[in-house]
Amino acid sequence: MRGRVAAVLAGAAVLAAGTWLIMQGGGGPDAEADGLQVVALGEAEAVYGEPFSVVSTVRELPGGRVLVADPLGQVVVRLDLGAGTADTIGSVGEGPSEYRQPDAVWPLPGGRTLLVDLGNGRLTELSPELEFGATRPYSIGDMSMGQVVIALPQAVDSRGRLYFRGFGRMGMEADSASILRLDLDTDVVDSVASFDIPEVIRESVGGPGEQNERISQVPLSPGDAWGVAADGRVVIARAGEYRVDWVEQDGWITSGPPIPYTPVPLGRAEQEEWARGRLETGGGLGIAIEVENGSMTMRASRGGATDDDEDLDGYAWPEVKPPFYDRPIPVDGLGRAWVRRHRDAGEAPMYDVFGGSGERQMVVELPMERRVVSFGDAALYAVHMDEFGLQTLERYALP
Repeated sequence: MRGRVAAVLAGAAVLAAGTWLIMQGGGGPDAEADGLQVVALGEAEAVYGEPFSVVSTVRELPGGRVLVADPLGQVVVRLDLGAGTADTIGSVGEGPSEYRQPDAVWPLPGGRTLLVDLGNGRLTELSPELEFGATRPYSIGDMSMGQVVIALPQAVDSRGRLYFRGFGRMGMEADSASILRLDLDTDVVDSVASFDIPEVIRESVGGPGEQNERISQVPLSPGDAWGVAADGRVVIARAGEYRVDWVEQDGWITSGPPIPYTPVPLGRAEQEEWARGRLETGGGLGIAIEVENGSMTMRASRGGATDDDEDLDGYAWPEVKPPFYDRPIPVDGLGRAWVRRHRDAGEAPMYDVFGGSGERQMVVELPMERRVVSFGDAALYAVHMDEFGLQTLERYALP
C-alpha cells in the first residue's frame, strides 16, 4: 500500500536613521480605545542591496553580521549590513557542507546555529565558525500509529529546544493543533499548548492502493498565531476573542484583556492583496508524506502556485478579515510579542506589541511593503518586498 498526504500550509514619517516617531491619534486599528499611541519606524539603519527570493528568519551573529537562508535561491549567506558585503556558506547538494532549499537559521547554545534543510529532509548543526556538523532528519513518529511529527521549527528557545506544529493523525478532522517541543539533547517531544487553526478544505483522489489527499487553507479564515520567547514561554494570539495568552514553563497561563478591533470588510482589493502576500513565504510550504511497504519518506519544499491570473472567485472567502495574520509571532529580546494586524488593502503594515502580562504596550507601523522577520541586540530586522516579489533585508533600531 502506498499513501500520500500533501499539506499546503499556506503614512510613516521619514526620520534620521535609528529613530522613530510617536504619532498622536489616528493610524492604529482601535489603538485609541486603550489610550495607545502609534510608533512609526524611521529610515533603516542599514540595507543590503542584493535581493533574496524568500527570507523568513535572520540569525544575528557576533560583530554585527547576520546569517540568512534563502530556500528558493538555494543559498545561505553571511552578511555585513554595515559594509554591504556578503559571503556564501556551503553549497547546493546532498553531501556534507551542502543543502537543498535551506529554509531557516536558528540560534543554538554555545554560538551554534541550526540550519533547516528542507530539500534534504534534515536539520544541520553549524559551529560558531559556521562549519557544517551533525545532521538529523526532521521527520519523527510512528507511522504504524498514523502519527506524523514533522519537527520544522517555528521557534527555538535559549536552551536550543525546537517548537513546531503537530499535524495529528493523517486524515483526522480537527480544528486545532498542538504546539510541540523537541529537546535535541534527550530527543523527548512534549506538547506545550494547543491553538485553533484556520478552516481547511480536504480533497481526496485515487483508488485502492493509491491514496492522495490535499489539505489547503481557506484564505483569510481566522486562526490563532503563536511564537516563543527566549526563556521558553509560549505566546498565543487568540482569534476568537482577540487577546494574547502567555503559557509559562510550568503550564500556567496568563491571559491578557480582549483587544478591541473593527473587522475589515473583505473586498476584491483584499483578495488580490492576499494572493500577492503569498510571495512573502515563496508561495507557502508544501509537505508530502509517502508510505510504501511500511517505510515512510517525507519531503518538504518551499514554493507554490502564485499565478497572478488565477481565479480568485474560485476560493471560499469569509466576509471580513480576521484581526491578525496567523503566521509565526516574532518575540524580541525584551520578551515582547509582535502580532501583525490585518488592515484595509493598501495601508501600511502594523503590529500590536504585547508584554508578558498580555497587555498591549504599543502599536508599531512599518513603512509600506515591510514585515518583521527577526530581532537582534537592540535591532529589528525587516524585509521589503518589491513589485516583482524580490525581498531586501533591512535593519532598524528597536523601539
